[in-house]
Amino acid sequence: MLNSKTLVLNNQWTPINVTSLRHAMCLLYRRVADVVCPVTYQRYSFDSWADLSVEPDEPCIRTVSISVKVPEVIVLLSGDAFPKHRVPFSRRNLFNRDRFTCQFCGKQPGSRELTIDHLVPKARGGKTEWTNCVLACIDCNSRKGSKPLPHSGLRLRRRPVVPRWSPFVSIAVTERRESWRSFVSDAYWDAELDPD
Repeated sequence: MLNSKTLVLNNQWTPINVTSLRHAMCLLYRRVADVVCPVTYQRYSFDSWADLSVEPDEPCIRTVSISVKVPEVIVLLSGDAFPKHRVPFSRRNLFNRDRFTCQFCGKQPGSRELTIDHLVPKARGGKTEWTNCVLACIDCNSRKGSKPLPHSGLRLRRRPVVPRWSPFVSIAVTERRESWRSFVSDAYWDAELDPD
C-alpha cells in the first residue's frame, strides 16, 4: 500500500511528478504539501485530512489511533517550477517513442520482429542515442545493413527526436489512478512525445 502512487502538483497545480504514498505522506506530515480532493478540488492540510472519516472498504492507512484516507493527489505549498528531467534512453522508451513501428516501412510486426537500427552505423562512429536510433523491422534492418541511410535506398518516416519528459513516462497505464484525469486530460496521456 505505501508504495502505491500519488500524483504531485506544483503550487500552480501543474503535474510534476508521481511519487510513492509513503513519500507523499512524509510531505504532508512535514507541511510541505496539502492533499487535493480530486472531486471537489478542496485542499486539506495533514491534520484536516486526518480528521475526515474513512468509509468502509475505502483505502486508508491505519495507525494505532487513527485511520487516514489514502491521498491520491497532493499539491506542493511552494515552488512553481517544472522539473527538467530527461527520458532515459532505454529499449522500452525507444519502442514507446516509435510506437512499436518500423520507421522505414511503417509495419508493426510485434516487438520480437523489431530491431534497433543506428542511422549512422556504429561501425562508422554512430552513437547509441535518441537521435541516431530508430526501430526497424528485420527486413528493413537487413536491407540497410551497415550502410549510411542516404546509401541504403530506405527513407525515414519520421526524424528521430529526444522525447519530452512528463511525470507519467515511467508509470504504467495500469498504475494510473482515475482521479488523476481531473488534473491531466486524455490528450496529455496520449500525446506523442515530440519536442516543440
